[in-house]
Amino acid sequence: MLELLTGTGLAASAGLNAYIPLLTMGLLARYTSVIDLPGSWQWLGNGWVLAILTVLFAVEVVADKVPVVDHVNDVVQTVVRPTAGGLAFGAGSASETVTVTDPGSFFGSTGQWLPVLVGVLIALGIHLLKSAARPIINATTAGIGAPVASTAEDATSVLMSLVAIVLPVLVLVFLVGFVLFLPWFLRRRAERRRERQAARAAGFRV
Repeated sequence: MLELLTGTGLAASAGLNAYIPLLTMGLLARYTSVIDLPGSWQWLGNGWVLAILTVLFAVEVVADKVPVVDHVNDVVQTVVRPTAGGLAFGAGSASETVTVTDPGSFFGSTGQWLPVLVGVLIALGIHLLKSAARPIINATTAGIGAPVASTAEDATSVLMSLVAIVLPVLVLVFLVGFVLFLPWFLRRRAERRRERQAARAAGFRV
């Protein structure tokens, strides 16, 4: 169960920022004993890989905080974030951490592809929610909310990555919060759509 929570937390983190969970695992594996990556995922701790991820992370941080540019970035990240989520779930659920001592027991009989697929789906779901929310935030705040929302998302991604590795049980708190937030967000989005339609209809009548 802890392997599942660790993978879920890392994949959800990738849905907000593709590079944070990969960087977190790579840096912790390279410089600490908090996480021990399995052989097939050792490349995450490679110095060149970490350098590339750092550069990509810097680009993502800047692009995601500029209105309009953040929308273009979200379109590009539709492929990147789910891919990163698959990698993060696969690596995280197969790693030995301070709380997971026998990672092979959970996914050992299902092959390497299942954890990656699960991670892709989780990250894609979070990414689509984030991408849908950002235009609403930009429209209601005249673009001022973009850097604030992006900073909050980055902070959440960092926290989620660390929690998933160090204390994966707390990932359940995030899952409960997500389940509670989703219906509210969908209602709010529907209301915004009706308001725009009403405004257009009023303009046509005038």
